[in-house]
Amino acid sequence: MSNVSTRFWNPLFARLWFVFNRNRISWIGVVLLLILVSLAVLAPVISPYNPVEQHVMDQFRGPSAKYWLGTDEYGRDLFTRIVWGARISLTVGTVSVILGMIIGSILGMYAGYKGGVRDEFIMRVMDVFMSIPTLLMGLFVVAVLGPSTMNLIIAIALTVVPRFARIARAPTVSIKERDYIEACRAMGFSDLRIMLVHVLPNILGDIMVMGSLWVATAVRIEASLSFIGLGVPPPTPTWGGMVREGFEKMLDSPGASIYPGIFILLTVFAFNLIGDGLRDVIDPRLRES
Repeated sequence: MSNVSTRFWNPLFARLWFVFNRNRISWIGVVLLLILVSLAVLAPVISPYNPVEQHVMDQFRGPSAKYWLGTDEYGRDLFTRIVWGARISLTVGTVSVILGMIIGSILGMYAGYKGGVRDEFIMRVMDVFMSIPTLLMGLFVVAVLGPSTMNLIIAIALTVVPRFARIARAPTVSIKERDYIEACRAMGFSDLRIMLVHVLPNILGDIMVMGSLWVATAVRIEASLSFIGLGVPPPTPTWGGMVREGFEKMLDSPGASIYPGIFILLTVFAFNLIGDGLRDVIDPRLRES
């Protein structure tokens, strides 16, 4: 690994620990996220019922020892459906952002490094995608492909690709003009090696911060699409789908809509706090202050 990439990675985790300890609020986001991920991973162990199992005689029950958060209109346990829904919401949000981050970063780094006609073409295409509102883009893709987990991931990934392309391109344009990049070219290094070994470590910080913030947005988009019936088809539990189902019976069982909404709020809150901490680690101006 080159000296540039080594200088980036070696102090990164030390700075991360230092800044997160200085900004204690960021730890709240880490703890919240760990709790939510643990609930999703341990759903088969901690959930007392099958998430689609109906108990028609127990519909609209309030919180009790038998049903910790009550039941919905079909008598399904809300706690069970929430922890299983965490799997869908977190998986869709995380995987879609990672996919969009990889594709967008590659396009942005390639466009910024090559410049010229290729840069203009790629970024104008990205501008077209960015001109479409994120929810509308997701709505269009899911409506065309049909509601499913994979199509939902593809739809959200397409909405974030141009954002990451712009984040990756801007620093690449300036980095490629630096002396050590010119030295690499003089030594005969390939463009691929230069971009992966010397450019990528220098732009990875900005990409990571943007990624943490966009996971929160992806969770909201997934919930919004599920709310309007274009998410994962029922009876598979998702937070957005549960909010929609509970909203229709708000007077009979307000918790059926409120509880999954609280989990959506906590997830968005956690990722935003983590993103704020990562920004303090990456931004030298904030780090020096």
